[in-house]
Amino acid sequence: MLLNKQHQRGSTFSKSLVIGGIILLLSVLGYYGNKAVQSFLGQQAIEQTGLQLHTLEQALQLAKSTDKLVLADMSAIWCPSCRKLDQQVFSDTRVKDRLNQHFVYARIEYDSEAGKSFMQDYQVTGFPTLLVLNSQGEKLVKLPLSFEALPFLSNLEKVVNANP
Repeated sequence: MLLNKQHQRGSTFSKSLVIGGIILLLSVLGYYGNKAVQSFLGQQAIEQTGLQLHTLEQALQLAKSTDKLVLADMSAIWCPSCRKLDQQVFSDTRVKDRLNQHFVYARIEYDSEAGKSFMQDYQVTGFPTLLVLNSQGEKLVKLPLSFEALPFLSNLEKVVNANP
């Protein structure tokens, strides 16, 4: 009888381990599966903007030669808010025209070495974060986030007017 109770406890413990392992496995698969789907959707949103993507270094060099400011976009490919910004703001023709006229666009990916450096150098703590830099890489202003084109354009105009 004692052996039977010990066997039942051992069997219950084994079942609990198996169930726990299955839950852990499903959680890990769910996390990475969701990240893959979000990354795919993020890449599509970026491509739909039609913006030319530059690294920060490329953007700074181009800004020097064209006398423009740099709009540095700290984003994550899998971030739904970043995707919303791409779809609702950066895809707007008026926004793209204004950006191309006065700015060089740099997208800095969170999950990269450049992203880690950018976050440290500019004390960025989240994303999406939009910084306007001069051609020497000095931060001029952090743009307030807006997921609507017209308020975003208004913020860009303020920056352009303050930095003729």
